[in-house]
Amino acid sequence: MFRDEAEIQVIAGKGGDGLVSFRREKYAPRGGPDGGDGGNGGSVVLVATTDVTSLLAIGRQFRYKADGGRPGGTKKKTGAGGEDLVVAVPVGTQVIDAEHGNLLRDLELEGQRLVVAQGGRGGRGNVHFATAVKQVPHHATVGTEGERRGVKLELKLFAEAGLVGLPNAGKSTFLSCVTAATPKIADYPFTTLEPQVAIATVGDYDTLVLADLPGLIEGAADGHGLGHRFLKHVERCKVLLHLVDVSAGADPEPAEAWGVIDRELREFSSELAAKPRMLVATKFESEDCEERVQALEAATGEPVLRISAVQGEGLEELHRGLEGLCYGN
Repeated sequence: MFRDEAEIQVIAGKGGDGLVSFRREKYAPRGGPDGGDGGNGGSVVLVATTDVTSLLAIGRQFRYKADGGRPGGTKKKTGAGGEDLVVAVPVGTQVIDAEHGNLLRDLELEGQRLVVAQGGRGGRGNVHFATAVKQVPHHATVGTEGERRGVKLELKLFAEAGLVGLPNAGKSTFLSCVTAATPKIADYPFTTLEPQVAIATVGDYDTLVLADLPGLIEGAADGHGLGHRFLKHVERCKVLLHLVDVSAGADPEPAEAWGVIDRELREFSSELAAKPRMLVATKFESEDCEERVQALEAATGEPVLRISAVQGEGLEELHRGLEGLCYGN
C-alpha cells in the first residue's frame, strides 16, 4: 500500500543529570568535588532516502522517542550521550510543524537531514560549582527535557513526467505498455487510487521517470474527488502528459474532457498550469477517432499526438517528445 501523508509525535531524549560526588581516596578522605556532567539526550532526526517510497510504515508507529543521556559519573566523568533516533523518509517529504502549520523543511534530496526534536542538555556536576568560598558544593543540575512536537509529513512524488487526465483516460494502460509497471486497469473510474511511479526506457540508454496520478474530476482544485491529495504530486513533475480519451465511447467529449483538467490545473496553481504540457489522444484505434482528434485540436489550439497504447502506435514519437521537453533535446 501507498501512503503520502502521516502525522507523528517526536520526543527527544532527556539530558542526564549532573552528579554530586567527592573524592574519597586513601590519602584524601575529604577530597574536593568530582561529580561529572550528564550526557546529552539523543535527538530525533529525519533522513531522506530513495530506499523508502511511502509513509505507510512511518505513520503506523506514530510515536518516535530518542534515548536519554546517562547521569554523570565520579572522577569528573561525563555520562554517555543518548543515541539519536534516525527515521528514514522518502525523498520529496515535506516536514510541517503540526501545531503552527509552518514548513520546517522540504527533504527533496537524497541524504538530506532534519533534526525535528533536539535532545536535552546534560546537567552539570558539582565539580563546576566549587569556589574559594564554597569548596564542597552539594549541588548539581538536572538534565533538561528533550524537545517534543507533532510533525506532519507530506510526500510529493518526484517524476520527470506526470500523467493527468479524467478517470479512464488511459493513463494506467499507457504506463503498463511503456514501463515495467503493472497498474490495475479496468473500465470504471478511479481504478488508480494511489500514484504509480515507473521507469520508461527511451532509446538505448536514456530513461524517463513517469508518475501515473489518479484521475481528476471537476472540482478537484477545491478538494472534490481525489482532489488536493494528488494534485500536489504534479507540482514536482517537469512535464505534464495530458491524456484524453478519443474513442467512440469517450464520455465526456474530448474537448470537454480537456477543458475540465485544464481548469483544475489553473485553479490549483498558476505555476502548475504553466508547466510544459503534451496533449495526447489515447485509444486512437479506429478511423472515426480522427474526427474527434481534429475537433480537439480546433478547440485547444494545440497539436495533439495520437497514440494507441494497446497497439503500440505513436509511443516512440511520444517518448521522443517527452525527452525533448524534459531535457531540451
